[in-house]
Amino acid sequence: MRDDAMKDLTLLGAKTEYRQTYAPEVLETFDNKHPGRDYWVQFNCPEFTSLCPITGQPDFAEIRICYIPDVKMVESKSLKLYLFSFRNHGAFHEDCVNIILNDLVKLMEPNYIEVTGIFTPRGGISIYPYANYGKMGTKYAEMAAQRMANYVPLEPKHGRNG
Repeated sequence: MRDDAMKDLTLLGAKTEYRQTYAPEVLETFDNKHPGRDYWVQFNCPEFTSLCPITGQPDFAEIRICYIPDVKMVESKSLKLYLFSFRNHGAFHEDCVNIILNDLVKLMEPNYIEVTGIFTPRGGISIYPYANYGKMGTKYAEMAAQRMANYVPLEPKHGRNG
C-alpha cells in the first residue's frame, strides 16, 4: 500500500520512458520524513553524458549531488531520467553543473546542496566544476560560503580513461 506522501510519484513502477531532450519536468519529489534533522543525501551518476555545444561531441562525467533536505526530497528514478535527458543537450561542463544545481534548488528548496562534475579528459584536459547553494538567511548560506571559500579541488584521475 502506497504512503500518502508518495501519491504524487508517477515514475516508480511504470514503464521507463527516456527523454531525448533536456527535461527538468520529469523531476519528482516526496516529503522528507525527518524535516527537523540535518542529514546528507548523496547521489552519484557515474555515466552522465552531455554534448559539447560547439562540436556536438559527447562529454562523459560522473555527477555527484550531495544535499541536506528541508521539506522535499528528489525521487531517485526521476533524477536518473532527468540526468539522462542531458544526453543530447549541448552545454559546457560548467553550465551542466549549474543547470543541475538550479533545477534541484527550484524543485526541492533544500537547506543545502552541492553538485560536482568529474568530466573525463578531452583534448588532454579534464574539468571538474563545482557549485553549491545554501538557503538564504540561514546557517546553510553561511555553510555554502565557507565550503566555497575552503574548496579543495579533486585530485585528477590518472590513466588513459581519466
